[in-house]
Amino acid sequence: MINTSKIYKMRIVFRLSQKERKPSFVFNAVRKMILASTLPFEPARVNKSWPRFSYGPALPVGVDALREYVDVYLVSFVPADEVKRRLEEVKPPMLEIIEVQRVPYALPSVQNLAAAVRYLVKGNFKSFALEQTVENYFNAARIEVVYRAENGCTMAVNAKPYILEAHTLSAEEIRLTLGCVDGKWFPPQELVASYLGIEIPREQEGFTVEGFSFIREGLYWKDSQGLLHLI
Repeated sequence: MINTSKIYKMRIVFRLSQKERKPSFVFNAVRKMILASTLPFEPARVNKSWPRFSYGPALPVGVDALREYVDVYLVSFVPADEVKRRLEEVKPPMLEIIEVQRVPYALPSVQNLAAAVRYLVKGNFKSFALEQTVENYFNAARIEVVYRAENGCTMAVNAKPYILEAHTLSAEEIRLTLGCVDGKWFPPQELVASYLGIEIPREQEGFTVEGFSFIREGLYWKDSQGLLHLI
């Protein structure tokens, strides 16, 4: 049995400047960085020569991020600033380390802690004949996202339970704050498509709205009062 009192969990917040990458690329880049840092990591159960770490949640396809997260487990104490320094020395050029902090071992992983996510959406909203503001549309009692199959049949899903906040920032920018429902997240591209009146091909994977960019600004945990805090 692992003596958790001697395991130190370090949370690394980072950003990748490379937009076109697969989750496996991120995973491997993080693993190689931890190995090269020579930090006293706890071995992974699947491979004792690899470090134990928890990455996630992974980004939806076609979404960039200002903050990504990985928890690294160490078997001896190393100050957070020293961990950051050692990772900085060996990180790949496209990776920027934003912050490092020690968190309690018993604290859930970011994957399990995250209760909400905030997206910045940029695009030419004025090119669409929109009948409602972002605020009015997403404050409605029901928000239908429509999917069309190849045979022409449509299916509508009510996405309202996922919507926490929606705000217009400018003529070309909106911000959406979405909640996690039963462990599931709703793709922001599909919500924006519903607002713009775009039907989504039911069989298409990695759907996005052409000409629009989607940026995950951060993940949030919720306190006992229902208030959100940036992870």
